[in-house]
Amino acid sequence: MPLTLQSALGILCFLAFAWLLSESRQRFPWRIVLAGLALQFVLALALLKLPMFKGLFLALNHVLSALERATQAGTGFVFGYLGGGSLPFAVTDPASSFVLAFRALPLVLVVSALSSLLFYWRVLPWVVRMLSLLLRKVLGVGGAVGLSAAADVFVGMIEAPLFIRPYLQTLSRSELFSVMTCGMATIAGTVMVLYASFLANVVPDAMGHILTASLVSTPGALLIAALMLPANQAATAGEPDPAQSARSSMDAVTKGTLAGVELLINIVAMLLVCVALVSLANMILGLLPDYAGQPLTLQRILGWLMAPIVWLMGIPWSEAVSAGALMGTKTVLNELIAYLDLARLPAGALSPRSELIMTYALCGFANLGSLGILIGGLGTMVPERREEIVALGPKAIVSGTLATLLTGAVVGVLS
Repeated sequence: MPLTLQSALGILCFLAFAWLLSESRQRFPWRIVLAGLALQFVLALALLKLPMFKGLFLALNHVLSALERATQAGTGFVFGYLGGGSLPFAVTDPASSFVLAFRALPLVLVVSALSSLLFYWRVLPWVVRMLSLLLRKVLGVGGAVGLSAAADVFVGMIEAPLFIRPYLQTLSRSELFSVMTCGMATIAGTVMVLYASFLANVVPDAMGHILTASLVSTPGALLIAALMLPANQAATAGEPDPAQSARSSMDAVTKGTLAGVELLINIVAMLLVCVALVSLANMILGLLPDYAGQPLTLQRILGWLMAPIVWLMGIPWSEAVSAGALMGTKTVLNELIAYLDLARLPAGALSPRSELIMTYALCGFANLGSLGILIGGLGTMVPERREEIVALGPKAIVSGTLATLLTGAVVGVLS
């Protein structure tokens, strides 16, 4: 079977699976499904194929490079050679001198501060409103859901609902589920640059592709959410102005930096614990007899389980186990570990096309750890609906995963 046809089959299968999980199969949301799928293809086609966007991708990579150099100037000053400063000794193994916690991860601090500053200057809210208008006009979603979905492309799954906090209590159950699904199907702008830096040597124009992934996954998330939990009442039309907490540009930078510190600590802690748990699981599995001449590992088991699913995105079967292990790691642990694993795959493990598809499929927060963050954050914003949020949480992981798989299949059709 041609790989593009394989990806097209995957689109149908992912939509069918979402419909099978629907709470009301007789209420099929034709408009949002057809319009959402069309919008995904239009966005992906424009961003991946049109020459004018090649220049945009190149510009984004220059921005990424500038941010990395600026961050290294700061880390080199604070941490010395551990942060990228000049080395006081001869290096025999250059790879060993790269310390993730001091070189790559501090990028989160700089991006967080910049995001806060752009929010204060009203640049980010304006961009979010333009995307929200597109979603509302094309998909027919309410203003509140459209605004939150658009914000998810640039901020995190907890920050985005803050844009519509006054309306969270009055959202319908379907709209609340859409908000949760969009949060699970995208990643925050603060880590977008970090993940792109991981993939810079693996996927050409990585920054542009990761931004495109969040853009293309947004209509996919809305259509998957509508399939699994169709609307049964009028859409909430409200579109409030996001609250402005900073009082000056310097205050915005300070608040953004402090928020970045919290995020950085969480990333370092989760990374350390997740790697330790995977290592512990592999030690336990290593006590079992070898299979096919190799010891059992968590990555191998996840690869076998997820291989048929990634095959539906258009990954050749010969590469499906390697790609499936990445998808399994992303779902059970988190996308950060999965992107690191993708960057460290041996040469030839995945073809360039498969690496591109997986870049899109991994671009989402749908995992068990994020579920706790989402429930805790939304539950704090609207405590009256905590039980409802908890009940919808597991479904949101499934819907968010299906949305990124759908995006991967769309890219597979066009690649």
